[in-house]
Amino acid sequence: MLRQRHQVFIALFGVMDAVVVAIACLGAWLFRRNVIEQSVPNDLTTWIREPLVPVIVPIVFGGLWIFGVYRPWRNQSLWTEQKQLIKATTFSLGFAIVFLWTVGANALSNGSATLPVAAEASTAPVTYEIAGLSLDASRLQIGLAAILTITMLSGFHLAARFALRSLRSRGRNQRHIAIIGVGRLGQIACRTLTRNAWTGLKVSFFLSHESKNVRDTCLNRPVLGGLDDLEKVLEEKKIDGLYLALPNAEAARLPELLKRLERFALDVRIIPDVPLRYMPQRMAVSELEGMPVLSYRECPLYGLGGVSKRLVDILGSAAGLVLFSPLMLVVAILVRMSGPGPVIFKQRRVSLGGETFKIYKFRTMYHAQDEAGHDLKAIEDGREAWTSRDDPRITPVGRWMRRTSLDELPQLLNVLKGQMSLVGPRPERPELIERFKEDWRGYMLRQHVKAGITGWAQVNGLRGESDLRKRIQLDLFYIRHWSIGFDIKILWLTMFRGFVHRNAH
Repeated sequence: MLRQRHQVFIALFGVMDAVVVAIACLGAWLFRRNVIEQSVPNDLTTWIREPLVPVIVPIVFGGLWIFGVYRPWRNQSLWTEQKQLIKATTFSLGFAIVFLWTVGANALSNGSATLPVAAEASTAPVTYEIAGLSLDASRLQIGLAAILTITMLSGFHLAARFALRSLRSRGRNQRHIAIIGVGRLGQIACRTLTRNAWTGLKVSFFLSHESKNVRDTCLNRPVLGGLDDLEKVLEEKKIDGLYLALPNAEAARLPELLKRLERFALDVRIIPDVPLRYMPQRMAVSELEGMPVLSYRECPLYGLGGVSKRLVDILGSAAGLVLFSPLMLVVAILVRMSGPGPVIFKQRRVSLGGETFKIYKFRTMYHAQDEAGHDLKAIEDGREAWTSRDDPRITPVGRWMRRTSLDELPQLLNVLKGQMSLVGPRPERPELIERFKEDWRGYMLRQHVKAGITGWAQVNGLRGESDLRKRIQLDLFYIRHWSIGFDIKILWLTMFRGFVHRNAH
């Protein structure tokens, strides 16, 4: 019965999506006819053919279906669904445009499709001026239809999801589930589902992960038996889904348990017993020739994401070098006048995958000391080995540069060379990493991305002699939630928070 209701709901949702896409196509065509050509035809055939509804609607609907937009999204975030929806719609519209170009649809021409070829050739195409650009009316219609389709579908799905969340939070449109496992993992699963009432997943009862039941209740819900009572309980209690929350000590029972559950038409989900402190990054599940693969930890910059981040780094560092070149020249002259020593100070640092490189900075001290001298002694003595605020080695010009972060401008060259990124965790010296990786859990996960000139920790004020634990937490938050949009946000905040800060010294 539940699956039938779900099928009806999906069918209704699909019809509504088709209506939304049709309205978007019709709106784009009416804009073309009213605003550009200023002539709306009266015949029904033109109203059906020129808006391209019979072509675009089925292609977009098929794309949404292929990309899994119509699968259950109860336990997924709004942004996850929106990303999948935008991907599906963009792919579908691209396919529709290629299809129309391939078949040479007459509906794209300016004028009636029944005109002879000679007459069509003699008709000058209608164009529209936007920001000094002259665009063909038919192409403008296609572009506008694409924009309206993506915007209106996203808005409709957001509104529908908010409405469903509101209903489910009030106890409507719910699915009743059971949890196998009354230990720590089962209780975490129950509390998590209860807090997120918008999913509509209601925990009805528990089953013990042991053969026999050893308790009557768990989190104010009944425990109806142990694993020996599984079939009997599931035949008597009608539920929609089952969550397997077995502790690691009972993991060997999982294959047999899954085999027993094949008799029941239930949705079954498995919650791995991995403590949260060992899951600093988001896990993902994939499949290779039928073999499930759980991605516990991997670099978030594989594939197109890494390419786009590198493109932003190249363009941003090149623009920064051009923009700040006069300022860098002035700073270089001041450094040269501050005392003997090189203008650019080089020091070994660690970036992506533990690889070392030479970081560039304007010299801020009277003498550019060997990185393996003072710092190693400080490490052996148990001190942090970071430059203190009142370090006597710092020149007056160097103190000003440190407070304004101007000493780090040469690192734009490191970014351009691919050794660093504009945004990422700040690079540390190899000897400090050797110490911190033993003392601070998760510290080495910072090496999953390139070191950056600025980062999420820096724009939140964690610079200099600040709390290392909080800095690591913010660095791992950045890695876990990385996106190009997040990078752009950090770069924007750097303009206001990244250069001058009370912790910078």
